[in-house]
Amino acid sequence: MSEPLYQLKAEFFKNLGHPVRIRVLELLSLREHAVAEMLPEVGVEAASLSQQLAVLRRANLVVTRREGSTVYYRLTSPRIAELLSVARGILSGVLEGQAELLADLRATGPR
Repeated sequence: MSEPLYQLKAEFFKNLGHPVRIRVLELLSLREHAVAEMLPEVGVEAASLSQQLAVLRRANLVVTRREGSTVYYRLTSPRIAELLSVARGILSGVLEGQAELLADLRATGPR
């Protein structure tokens, strides 16, 4: 018997559940990147980046190609970039709502 879809979705989102992985996916949404290009953008040690890239590879969210000693990463699907864009839109709405709530709290003052 196969895993229920909701469990697969939970595992999918769990694989996205790390700031370094999100940043890597954002970079790869723009274009293919070599590991050395990602390091300064992500701001972690090489070993940590390698570990997070391995998680993304196992989840089939990224693929690699080798050119000499350089390893390049790219997204397996442009829909991953779409998902990140949708998440940004959702977060923008949430933050706008929180900003409105904060403004209301400040306007009413202490009671």
